[in-house]
Amino acid sequence: MMKKMSIPTSKASLVLFLCQIISALDVPLDSKLLEELSQPPTITQQSPKDYIVDPRENIVIQCEAKGKPPPSFSWTRNGTHFDIDKDAQVTMKPNSGTLVVNIMNGGKAEAYEGVYQCTARNERGAAISNNIVIRPSRSPLWTKEKLEPNHVREGDSLVLHCRPPVGLPPPIIFWMDNAFQRLPQSERVSQGLNGDLYFSNVQPEDTREDYICYARFNHTQTIQQKQPISVKVFSMDSLNDTIAANLSDTDIYGAKPVTERQPVLLTPTGSTSTKVELRGNVLLLECIAAGLPTPVIRWIKEGGELPANRTFFENFKKTLKIIDVSEADSGNYKCIARNTLGSVHHVISVTVKAAPYWITAPRNLVLSPGEDGTLICRANGNPKPSISWLANGVPIAIAPEDPSRKVDGDTIIFSQVQERSSAVYQCNASNEYGYLLANAFVNVLAEPPRILTPANKLYQVIADSPALLDCAYFGSPKPEIEWFKGVKGSILRGNEYVFHDNGTLEIPVAQKNSAGTYTCVARNELGKIQNEVQLEIKDPTMIIKQPEYKVIQRYGQVSFECIIKHDSTLLPTVTWLKDNDELPDDERFLVGKDNLTIMNVTDKDDGTYTCIVNTTLDSVSASAVLTVVAAPPTPAIIYARPNPPFDLELTGQLERSIDLSWIPGDENNSPIINFVIEYEDALHEPGVWHYQTEVPGTQTTAQLKLSPYVNYSFRVIAVNRIGRSQPSEPSEQYLTKSASPDENPANVQGIGSEPDNLVITWEPLKGFQSNGPGLQYKVSWRQKDVDDEWTSVIVANVSKYIVSGTPTFVPYEVKVQALNDLGYAPEPSEVIGHSGEDLPMVAPGNVQVHVINSTLAKVHWDPVPLKTVRGHLQGYKVYYWKVQSLSRRSRRHIEKKILTFRGNKTFGMLPGLEPYSSYKLNVRVVNGKGEGPASPDKVFNTPEGVPSSPSFLKITNPTLDSLTLEWGSPTHPNGVLTSYTLKFQPINNTHELGPLVEIKIPANESSLILKNLNYSTRYKFYFNAQTSVGSGSQITEEAVTIMDEAGILRPAVGAGKVQPLYPRIRNVTTAAAETYANISWEYEGPDHANFYVEYGVAGSKEDWKKEIVNGSRSFFVLKGLTPGTAYKVRVGAEGLSGFRSSEDVFETGPAMASRQVDIATQGWFIGLMCAVALLILILLIVCFIRRNKGGKYPVKEKEDAHADPEIQPMKEDDGTFGEYRLFSFVSSAPF
Repeated sequence: MMKKMSIPTSKASLVLFLCQIISALDVPLDSKLLEELSQPPTITQQSPKDYIVDPRENIVIQCEAKGKPPPSFSWTRNGTHFDIDKDAQVTMKPNSGTLVVNIMNGGKAEAYEGVYQCTARNERGAAISNNIVIRPSRSPLWTKEKLEPNHVREGDSLVLHCRPPVGLPPPIIFWMDNAFQRLPQSERVSQGLNGDLYFSNVQPEDTREDYICYARFNHTQTIQQKQPISVKVFSMDSLNDTIAANLSDTDIYGAKPVTERQPVLLTPTGSTSTKVELRGNVLLLECIAAGLPTPVIRWIKEGGELPANRTFFENFKKTLKIIDVSEADSGNYKCIARNTLGSVHHVISVTVKAAPYWITAPRNLVLSPGEDGTLICRANGNPKPSISWLANGVPIAIAPEDPSRKVDGDTIIFSQVQERSSAVYQCNASNEYGYLLANAFVNVLAEPPRILTPANKLYQVIADSPALLDCAYFGSPKPEIEWFKGVKGSILRGNEYVFHDNGTLEIPVAQKNSAGTYTCVARNELGKIQNEVQLEIKDPTMIIKQPEYKVIQRYGQVSFECIIKHDSTLLPTVTWLKDNDELPDDERFLVGKDNLTIMNVTDKDDGTYTCIVNTTLDSVSASAVLTVVAAPPTPAIIYARPNPPFDLELTGQLERSIDLSWIPGDENNSPIINFVIEYEDALHEPGVWHYQTEVPGTQTTAQLKLSPYVNYSFRVIAVNRIGRSQPSEPSEQYLTKSASPDENPANVQGIGSEPDNLVITWEPLKGFQSNGPGLQYKVSWRQKDVDDEWTSVIVANVSKYIVSGTPTFVPYEVKVQALNDLGYAPEPSEVIGHSGEDLPMVAPGNVQVHVINSTLAKVHWDPVPLKTVRGHLQGYKVYYWKVQSLSRRSRRHIEKKILTFRGNKTFGMLPGLEPYSSYKLNVRVVNGKGEGPASPDKVFNTPEGVPSSPSFLKITNPTLDSLTLEWGSPTHPNGVLTSYTLKFQPINNTHELGPLVEIKIPANESSLILKNLNYSTRYKFYFNAQTSVGSGSQITEEAVTIMDEAGILRPAVGAGKVQPLYPRIRNVTTAAAETYANISWEYEGPDHANFYVEYGVAGSKEDWKKEIVNGSRSFFVLKGLTPGTAYKVRVGAEGLSGFRSSEDVFETGPAMASRQVDIATQGWFIGLMCAVALLILILLIVCFIRRNKGGKYPVKEKEDAHADPEIQPMKEDDGTFGEYRLFSFVSSAPF
């Protein structure tokens, strides 16, 4: 976490001194002035710190320096003076400190190994070079060794060791065969970082005798070769053949087949390892595994993500490469090797250290006697580097004392310096990984003022333009500059002038009265000097009559005017251009003083003509378009998309803007409406073009806004009413300078994934939004409503950070700030997040159940305290299940249902309950983590309801006057059965229904013999059960008594007529879901009946709703039903009055009930569907047979047999019906 630091009083002077240095002591780069001023030595060129040389060539150790007077040079070798005069092989270049060691004439490079340091010295001080370590490169031969052939079984792993000789620098390793062809590598076979060749599993094709490891030493341009290695792979087939050839027929033999194996790491070994890498270097991590099938390698970083744009995978993903590593890349990296049999992993703990690097390198100081100044040397590293100072190459502790100098850690403070204080200081920042050495001189000069601008210099500017009058100066102490107008004028002051630090006087808007003589005066304590310059103001050049747009017929004559006005002292030149190029060399073009005339115009003269007027001070231009048309009759105009623009040019390059200009292509007879400008970022997204802006079609320039650290190319597309042109050729590239980020990541969130963490996520900036290299993020957090400081961490270019050890579900303030190598983005806004949720602690209390009816109940509970929820309250879940039926007292499989009530609700409805049943329920609170503990189970009972229809009704043992009825109790009694009701009526041969007879039967009966019936008569029976609540749905059946003993039917009314087949609809069944129900039925009767389905809410007095069935199908789907509602349904046929099925009652499923098992996977449901399908198939077969063979009774019988006796109207006509002549009946018209 960053803290605001105050500046101690003792160090406040440091800031003041530095400001004085920067503002007062810049030395102008004037060659004459530099030749006259004394200057301490400065090292300008030196050899690298670690200098590996070719032992066959001369060794050149560079050391170049500048200074006034020119410096002399000396060297040390291994810390002692190196006397080059005593070594004939060593010479120093004239006027230079560079050493040349003559190796080619007998010298040996090994004799000159060591640490060298150069010193450049003059009367003002001494500068020193880095320690230059000279080492000759080495390329030793391979040690001879006896290599045994490798015999490997197919599928096993294998490692061929290279073990190259130790060279300087280390050699480059590669594997080849005898024909100098590189050995192919793959996911199975690859070379490790140590040069060894790894086989995850060997195959028969790996058998060869020329596996050769080569080592290439680049410095000496030599290649060393290892002895060839032989590999013999035994396949299982060949091994079995070999065994079989050596065994008798009675022997049992056979090698095991190739066995697949789960992965095992070949390198690195063990489960963990460590790796230390330096900041800015390339991090290489390697994992190679054996296994069959060949394992696949995957890399992850624990607790974070691999850095984007800097991560690369090599060697078939076995090597993880991260470039330009920083401290943020420290952490645990896990490689996972996986095949179909399993996986293995290895964790590499990476620590990024840092050699010293500059934060603030010391800078040269030029001071005047009596002034103050500071040298600041600040460096960073890991571990933190130590800072030491030297003066003229000598440790400052033993250097000659200077009373004006005081050392304060990484700062040297100078007070009241004198000329003898001039010296060169060296700052050394070092840690165990390296060092930095910087020279910075303090040059104390006493110089009177000098003005470097030539005397009486003449400046000419155009009126209303800025005028800049120079007064380049130098002096020590820094002179003060004053400006005067005229010889005896007063000093210039006020807002109409701008005085620059370099002495320049700026007149932002020069007017005519600004002309005259201006005097610059420079003075310091050593003297005073002045200089005069002249300013003249000129009238601007103007085009008072511009060329105008012309349309001319072919072979005509056209003239463009260009009349100008200019300052009389300026000589203008007028130039005419065609399409921004010189006029054609054609005598038809006549250039006059104020005009351009074109004779005998042709089509190629079409274009843009520009008049350009130039003077020595300004330039103006004006253009007009010439359109050449053919003489009438005008041919048909062909319209097309415009040609692409061309000649794109970039001008006015600034850090955040640039001017783009172009020349439009041919409009193709349709004026250009606008130009679309696109850009490509070759640095971040090469090949991808993005929309930049668009301008009107009359405009051919645009000022474009730019972002930092983007390599821009632009292209232009012209648009007319026909369409878009092809893109222009891209412009030249323009790389904008880097800057700190302008914006911070978006969509910052803080959401815990575990009870003790906070996962902070954000959308990373895109490449062009980074504004510079080294994009990172500063992630900050603190607990909300707690007096706590911000905690911050800087992470690499990733998209999340996990904060561990947080309290459970507490609010946090979170912010993410982007930064790069140049600085931070603006302060980000804060967002509120929460640490991870945990399961709720307590269950809802005071659970109460209010039973509304036999299928619906209402449950209440008290809400839990919010602090016990330990997360976002999502709602409450009610678990409820049927324990047993109160009528049967039998246990059944418990199927729990779940209802979810969102938010802080404290009650809910439980629909779809079964009547006369015992239920249990409990309530649980729910948050984002899951469910809390359940409340104690609450028991409640539903009241009785109406029963379902009896499970079956069979009619057996028909006689002349009796029938036996047998039935089964209802599948769902829904209460205590009180009785059964049987209704029946005869169906006579005139297709009419007779009087209805009703019988009450005790609930404990299961059969009944009906006597005193008519012989050879069809009867229809209606049978249902009752509870104390009411009657349930009924089941219907039909039966016929047998003939009399004579076997002769009594004559019936209408005898002698052809009796039609009697239609009927029976066995109406329903299968209901939450909002729909499948209705099916059986039909017997004539073909092509048009069915309809009527339905309504059970117990409601509303009219029946009617749905027409498409075609003659025997099923229909009712949609749009209300969940948890009981419905009644019946099926009828169009055109047959009173021809309907009996009613059936069903109930839709409850809303929001979540069953714990999928109904589609239940055995009973699958069996039911199969039974329905089989039943439909049997019915189709029966219908087909009846259609071909005819029925046993007339059609009219079928039609009337399905009429419900409860809804039959009575007929007023008289009639007879066997022995029931007192009953009235209704007849339907025959088909």
